[in-house]
Amino acid sequence: MKVLIVLTSHDTLGDTGRKTGFWLEELAAPYYRFKQAGWDITLASPKGGRPPLDPKSNETDFQTEETRRFEADPEATAALTNTVRLDSVLAADFDTVFYPGGHGPLWDLAEDTDSARLIETTLRSGKPLALVCHAPGVLRHTVNEDGTPLVRGRKVTGFTNTEEEGVALTDIVPFLVEDELKRLGGVYTKGGDWQPYVVQDDLLITGQNPASSGPAADALIKLAHTVNA
Repeated sequence: MKVLIVLTSHDTLGDTGRKTGFWLEELAAPYYRFKQAGWDITLASPKGGRPPLDPKSNETDFQTEETRRFEADPEATAALTNTVRLDSVLAADFDTVFYPGGHGPLWDLAEDTDSARLIETTLRSGKPLALVCHAPGVLRHTVNEDGTPLVRGRKVTGFTNTEEEGVALTDIVPFLVEDELKRLGGVYTKGGDWQPYVVQDDLLITGQNPASSGPAADALIKLAHTVNA
């Protein structure tokens, strides 16, 4: 099974002067679940090369056994240093796609036509796809074949308004994931703040927050094996 993991290339938190990027746990936890499943993993980002890590995600309070393992893993860090350019990948070359979050995707991947095309093509090809935390916001410009929003009428979740308030970035981010998914007609639900919560609607899997990244990857593995059985 071949999985494409799509990471942000955006490193600036609005005009605050602070850095952002992808959230380490949301890459590390799925990465090792995919490895354990025996999957072939490819990392991609809009600009290619090493994507920016949200420095906050590597602070002691947010480290996990899997993030420490990733940081000490030469194979994993080499893959991260050499992500392929997103515009060079074809959905046809992969069995499934996974999007980690972090705040970065709200600025680049949410507006990226290559990302939108990848998501649309993957789902239309009957392949599963998962996005966690802020990454469900990347669905904002994706559409069905009739031009309607892809999330309209679909069960989805993503980073909540109250979680965004909790990190004091409500007025900094370009849009709020919860509000945007609702605006597009998604059937948005959520669990408790910072608690694992995963929603599946046919081939689309979404997770609410960093703690949901491992469970979302588990759900994706199960669904991908079902689809390909």
